[in-house]
This record gives sequence, structure tokens and C-alpha cells, in this order.
Amino acid sequence: MKPGVIRPIAICVFRHDGRILAAEGYDPLKAQVFYRPLGGAIEFGEYSVTTIERELAEELGAAVTDLHYLGALENVFTYDGQTGHEIVMVYDGAFADRAFYEEEVIEGMEDSGLSFRAVWVSLEESRQPGAPPVYPTGLLELLPAQL
Repeated sequence: MKPGVIRPIAICVFRHDGRILAAEGYDPLKAQVFYRPLGGAIEFGEYSVTTIERELAEELGAAVTDLHYLGALENVFTYDGQTGHEIVMVYDGAFADRAFYEEEVIEGMEDSGLSFRAVWVSLEESRQPGAPPVYPTGLLELLPAQL
């Protein structure tokens, strides 16, 4: 995160049995677990749909299919005490390799070399009070209640 800079990103919602695949994160200052669908920064000159294809190939070695644009969200947030601001292009998609849907935890690697865990998060449970948040803000409202 660069202070004072709005970051354009693209994320993809992969759905399976009422759950979505999301990277598990942790904010140390809030002592809070949170979830965010996979994706990343849109590079200059790159269309957001291409960002999804590139990011999933880089992070998981996965090919994606059936990409459909769902909408855009503006996300102003605080992480580790710093304010961030993102414009988020949201897509729905599928894995070309169906084996990803059978994994409870998928290990990924950011281009920075940091590893992350992606897990299947129940949408029903995520909508309950006190559940760890799913970001970006507004994503759950963008998705139908039953996937």
C-alpha cells in the first residue's frame, strides 16, 4: 500500500457449494482475521480481465475460464493502522482444473515471495454477525445470497 494512492485491482469470485475461495488475511492491529477473493493490482495498459488471468497463473499456477464481470466497488479501509483506497473490479469465474474445488486449503505465492492460504468461505456464515469480514466492503451485497 502506498499512502495517498488509489490502487486499481481486480478480483475473482470462485464459487462452490455455497462458498467462495478467498485468501485468508490477518490485521495485527485489529487482531482480526479477514478474507478477500483472489486477484491483484491492475498493471498499466492491462485490462482487468487480463489481471485475473495473470494473477491466478502467477499465484496458484491456475488457468481460469468463464470470466464474467459482476461490478466495481470502491474500498476505503484501514490495515495495520494505515488507510488504503482501492477501486475493485469484481469478476465471477471458474478454474479450468476442477481439482481446485476439492482442496480445502490452497497454498499460494504472492509476486513478493510471501505465501498465503486460500480457503473456501461459507457465504451464509460470512453474513452472520461477528463472522470474520469478507473484503472488499460491499462484496457480499454484490453477490446473490445463494451461489
